[in-house]
Amino acid sequence: MTEVLNSFNLVVVPWFQAKIIDPLVQIIQRGTEPKQLAFSGALGIALGLFPIVGVTVFLCGLAIAVLGSHCHAPTVLLANFAATPIELSLIIPFLRFGELISGGAHFPLTSNAFKKVLTGQASREVVYSIFHALLGWLVAVPFIMALLYVLLLPCFAILVRRFSDVPSSPRAPLLSLVPL
Repeated sequence: MTEVLNSFNLVVVPWFQAKIIDPLVQIIQRGTEPKQLAFSGALGIALGLFPIVGVTVFLCGLAIAVLGSHCHAPTVLLANFAATPIELSLIIPFLRFGELISGGAHFPLTSNAFKKVLTGQASREVVYSIFHALLGWLVAVPFIMALLYVLLLPCFAILVRRFSDVPSSPRAPLLSLVPL
């Protein structure tokens, strides 16, 4: 058990530091507003949970293009990247939730069903299961995004106060209105 923990600390912790923590600190140090960071983080995670693997980056790019200056592109993409393991773990819950909402047939997740998928015998069922997973995500995503925004806003407010090199709003006017 100790060897496993040591291996984890030697591999995962430095990777997480380099790929998630360091870029996040760099983003915060550039002086972005906590509200924009929270919205962008919530958006990136919510889009990162899209139940079709490989599509989330394109969705984030589309959202960044549509929202423009209302979101912070690096934060959206970083949150999307961080959400990938969560995405994989939520595909089946989104599938089941979509089946529940639509009253659709239960897609069996067995080795026999997998064989049918590989041989092309279950193509209609696969299409329905994709539809159900998308439906489950579509219904859940507004709630997920709202919850994430509420949770991330105080976190980013604290982080911006602690790590930001640029003040988020100046306390004194930059130019004096008094004539010289």
